[in-house]
Amino acid sequence: MKVMAIASVKSPLTPEQIKQYLPSEVPATLKHYLDGDIEQFWFRENAGPIFLMNAKSVEEAKAKLATLPLVAANLMTYELMLVSPLMPLELLIQGK
Repeated sequence: MKVMAIASVKSPLTPEQIKQYLPSEVPATLKHYLDGDIEQFWFRENAGPIFLMNAKSVEEAKAKLATLPLVAANLMTYELMLVSPLMPLELLIQGK
């Protein structure tokens, strides 16, 4: 199942917070990508990342994101939603 995870920072990160958290946030995110938890990712300026995740449930995706340093430090949250392909695509293609 696919889960869209849209990040929000609670307040803009200070230079000190960036220096403290980013050196561990980036490798932690990369690990989720290499493990297949994050399939695709994008970045919104001044808002944070958006991930397309592979998870068995929204709860599983939430637990995986909770391991990220910015989430663990309560500096970032994610809005999570299940997503799926448009159905029924075959009807759209055939014009029915």
